[in-house]
Amino acid sequence: MNQGLVLTKKHSLNGTIEVPGDKSISHRAVMFGAIAEGKTTIQNFLTGEDCLSTISCFKEMGVSIKQEGTNVTIEGKGFSGLKEPVNILNVGNSGTTTRLMLGILAGRPFHACIIGDESIAKRPMDRVTAPLRQMGAHIDGRNNGSFTPLSLRGGNLKSIYYKSPVASAQVKSSILLAGLQADGTTTVEEPYQSRDHTERLLSAFGVHVKKQNLTVSVEGGQTLKGANIYVPGDISSAAFFLVAGAIVPDSSIKLKNVGINPTRTGILDVLENMGAEIEIIPTLDSAEPMADISVRTSELKGTEISGELIPRLIDEIPIIALLATQAEGTTVIKDAEELKVKETNRIDTVVGELKKLGADIEATNDGMIIRGKTKLKGGTNVSSHGDHRIGMMLAIASTICEEPVELMQHEAVSVSYPAFFDHLNLLSKTI
Repeated sequence: MNQGLVLTKKHSLNGTIEVPGDKSISHRAVMFGAIAEGKTTIQNFLTGEDCLSTISCFKEMGVSIKQEGTNVTIEGKGFSGLKEPVNILNVGNSGTTTRLMLGILAGRPFHACIIGDESIAKRPMDRVTAPLRQMGAHIDGRNNGSFTPLSLRGGNLKSIYYKSPVASAQVKSSILLAGLQADGTTTVEEPYQSRDHTERLLSAFGVHVKKQNLTVSVEGGQTLKGANIYVPGDISSAAFFLVAGAIVPDSSIKLKNVGINPTRTGILDVLENMGAEIEIIPTLDSAEPMADISVRTSELKGTEISGELIPRLIDEIPIIALLATQAEGTTVIKDAEELKVKETNRIDTVVGELKKLGADIEATNDGMIIRGKTKLKGGTNVSSHGDHRIGMMLAIASTICEEPVELMQHEAVSVSYPAFFDHLNLLSKTI
């Protein structure tokens, strides 16, 4: 059995760090550069395993992509420049790669097969494959195309008006990418607004995107043009240190150049609602707004998190659950059924692992209830269950546990934040 990583209590966390580039934007920048005409350069690209899976898949389709650290150069030849892959396209652990790439492949007149790891094989793909079939793509796979492996033959797409039952940036993006290859106008309507990185980046690549209330539309036949993209720091990665700074005694942390796209800043709203002392100073503004964010140890109070706030912080709920254990009163998280179909069932996994540490937390059908303020005891093994965000949440939890914590499957963290433990150690050194 693999040994876990032993983590101990921190007496303070202080310093300045720059979190890695945004995962969602890094994925999209590579994909859009691959289907654009001309050269695309990407700075501050996230070199995590998920985004490297995206590069690998598009290389398999004949796209020239050069990566040097966090800089990526792509020689795009348009949609028509993609070639039928000889090998199966392996997406690893990346749901974003899978679902968005399906939208691109739906319009290509060739055959492709997609496979991923054990976790991806459990994640629902019919939310994407169903509308893509409506547009004319031929998709087959396990359980009638509901799960990977998937086999697809694209081409000859027709536009649709799709009313999505879920607020999902991946569903919206996949359909819009197919819509760019279809006849007529393709429109996606959502129950709430999901992340709008696709709309912003498509605009940066020269595509006209029409947004109105909860609908987004694209006209088929548009050409993407190569662009220069700077990827802001990932607010989902920053969230772990924002919470750490708020709950570890005598702490003051500054995070530089973090993306503050309004569709992603639910974590900042929650921190402010719970009474955290944070300061947001805007910096660069390219395709995406950015800011330096500072946080210090804070007195926190419970809150309710629900409704249209949920899509703006769905990936941050594991770390918000930890935050709530250190807030006075009860925190209720609801309307978050989407957590059940992430890398793990994050409702059950978060509740189970935090209970091991002594948290007063219970699962509900669509979220969780956390009662604070609770001392976390530690002195036990916990596991990421192969989920990077659960792993990072538990590492931050260890910083306030009375006894050491052994984190199993800690290597899952490298999916989105390869330098996470280095940054945690850097902040825990006395400055």
